Amino acid sequence: MGKWTQSEREQLYGPMREEGIFTWDRMYGEEYALADIHLISKTLRDELARATSGLGAVFTKVVPVLQQAEDALLLDLGVPEQALQAVRKAVLPDMPTVIGRFDFAQTSEGLKMLECNSDTPTGIVEAFYVNGQACRFYQHEDPNAGMDSHFASAFEKLLWAYRKHGYSTEQIWFSSLDWHEEDKGTTQYLLSQSGLSARFAALEQLRVWNDRLYAQDGDHLRPVDLLYRLHALEKLAEERDEDGYPTGAHVLSLIADQKLAIINPPSAFLIQTKALQALIWSLHEEREFFDRDEQDLIATYMLPTYFENRFLGESDYVTKPVFGREGGGVTLFDAAGEIVDKDQEDSYWDQPMIYQKRVELPRITVKTEGGPYDGRLLWGSFWIGGHASAIVARVGGPITNNMSYYLPVGLEG
Repeated sequence: MGKWTQSEREQLYGPMREEGIFTWDRMYGEEYALADIHLISKTLRDELARATSGLGAVFTKVVPVLQQAEDALLLDLGVPEQALQAVRKAVLPDMPTVIGRFDFAQTSEGLKMLECNSDTPTGIVEAFYVNGQACRFYQHEDPNAGMDSHFASAFEKLLWAYRKHGYSTEQIWFSSLDWHEEDKGTTQYLLSQSGLSARFAALEQLRVWNDRLYAQDGDHLRPVDLLYRLHALEKLAEERDEDGYPTGAHVLSLIADQKLAIINPPSAFLIQTKALQALIWSLHEEREFFDRDEQDLIATYMLPTYFENRFLGESDYVTKPVFGREGGGVTLFDAAGEIVDKDQEDSYWDQPMIYQKRVELPRITVKTEGGPYDGRLLWGSFWIGGHASAIVARVGGPITNNMSYYLPVGLEG
């Protein structure tokens, strides 16, 4: 396996850049999207879907209980105090998130779920659009074919639920950081797929005034009734304006008071915390709350996860911040407690940590502009509108981070 040719890469990604749908095949001057394709069996594809559906049902079952729990439990799970009332808003119990993504490792013991990003997942354009283009280019069957249709039905279902609960949903806006190419491109792609009559506004254009949220539109302020935001709730909770006013906390109060509807809904934030995995594993070990099929599913696809270190001297383990993303704040340990690998970024180290059994991501060799790269493969499996959806593959080091490669995927045969 060698390098791809420059003409091959340009033939694949050039048209996507020209269309303006996927413009970040290179990020920060580095190759991100690979001119390569990885083929998988239909058996693996089907199991990723089954695991996603099953785990989605497990997490969905827990959310309503958490929404009725004491504040102390939610605080222990890492929910910021400013968000306590917002996350209690039950909009659609059988669909706690519209767009989520489970991350899986293929291990010697089968598929194992590492975490769930239920609040602000990315990799969406790559899975639902780029992958199909790559499969056509390399002439393989797309395992995600037709799944872009899942967005409109999921958005419509949540919109109906908000209206049923008395929310105003006339003015719909999609928002992200304007300067962040990936976030803005992802948000605009979702807007185009949503089926909603909506407009884009940068996060910098949103304003709180007279106890409402508005979008700055030229010289005018336009009300925001329903907001899709590619902006994490834990970051929002801490935000203040230039004068020190707690703007983020005010927005969360608007959500709690039903003056603002959001996508993903507030319940998604309860799934986002990795501390929930520790709670689910505790209930599993105590043989409480879950039925036999759910117990089997947890044992099959989840990893032992705890609030304290139960692995020292017993097995390899990993520590993760409860709201870390893209490998931020992650440390890998051996059974003796010696560090094997550690994230080198500065973010998320001040958060509470969970302890999880460590599993190895499988090795894979891919073509890059610098030649063959020996990396580790991580699977993402999207959970859209309560159902299993598209998959996405990333290749990087033992800790998958923001600059790990995106690898298109096709079906064998």
